[in-house]
Amino acid sequence: MNTLLQGELVRLVAASAEKDAELLAQWSRDSEYARLLDSDPAHPQSVRRAKEDIQKWMENESPDNFGFMVRTLADDRLIGFVGLDGIRWTHGDTFVGIGIGDPEYRGNGYGTDAMRVILRYAFTELNLHRVSLDVFEYNPRAIRSYEKAGFVVEGRQRQALNRDGRRWDVIYMGILREEWERQQER
Repeated sequence: MNTLLQGELVRLVAASAEKDAELLAQWSRDSEYARLLDSDPAHPQSVRRAKEDIQKWMENESPDNFGFMVRTLADDRLIGFVGLDGIRWTHGDTFVGIGIGDPEYRGNGYGTDAMRVILRYAFTELNLHRVSLDVFEYNPRAIRSYEKAGFVVEGRQRQALNRDGRRWDVIYMGILREEWERQQER
């Protein structure tokens, strides 16, 4: 059995505009999800727009971008997405983005498992050297999940976000291949 894109709880699969658009549109109506995912203003998305976004995402896949949908192993339920964006092959680095859209699956290890799978893919299949991400200060659950996956805080952009009348930091995190390899030995 091929376990390259499979973890203990999830597997990573290709997106399907026809099958996934309705659920993505539904997630966009969850303002908590939208605000954890992105610094853009939260706004609902139509199924048509979600379908167009998925098609655009699939068309824009290139040797520098790899995107996957996250499905549970137990019941093959679509719960989120994860992707590598803007790979700089000369330097061996990229950015990772992840979103667990189904609130039932947030905080239960599914995101951490999906991150472990995409890191294995980045370091073993793509032979990258480092993976970076940014996360918002008001998302401590994600920060803990990223730390569990081996990411370390590398910096912060102070008061970069304005949400709910308060300024929040954007935290930059990264993991190097040798750090990931050490973690695999445990």
